[in-house]
Amino acid sequence: MSDISLTVNGKRVSGAAEDRTLLVHFLRENLGLTGTHVGCDTSQCGACVIHVDGKAVKSCTMLAVQASGSNVVTIEGLADGADLHPVQAAFKEHHGLQCGFCTPGMIMAATDMINRHPEGLDEATVRAELEGNICRCTGYHNIVKAILAASETMSSKGKAKQAA
Repeated sequence: MSDISLTVNGKRVSGAAEDRTLLVHFLRENLGLTGTHVGCDTSQCGACVIHVDGKAVKSCTMLAVQASGSNVVTIEGLADGADLHPVQAAFKEHHGLQCGFCTPGMIMAATDMINRHPEGLDEATVRAELEGNICRCTGYHNIVKAILAASETMSSKGKAKQAA
């Protein structure tokens, strides 16, 4: 057993876990943060994407002990209270989900994608970068629309347009 201490969604947390415990299981079972989903345990589906120290990570590929000392953001920590994050709002507005199982991972991956491309995104880039996230329901069309809309809202171009 190892003692794990990290900051999750802005709160300092700690707990004990076996050395082989995956971060996704630590979040779900030890911390009760069940928004991060386990879809495959082989890093194929992307349902478990979270942010670790500001970067998107598939939490089924990282041990909890490896995250000790890190800053972690899960889907539960993305919104600002009752105000949805722009990516969450865009998924809602553009119907970027059906069953919702992949949605937390998609939203976390999209947020990271937008943060890495502050100038904005195009459809080809979004589709290429979503290759690590599987949705079995939607065909991706509305997911891509939602990410592009959120990118426009969050990008430097979108901010300049809003200021004008």
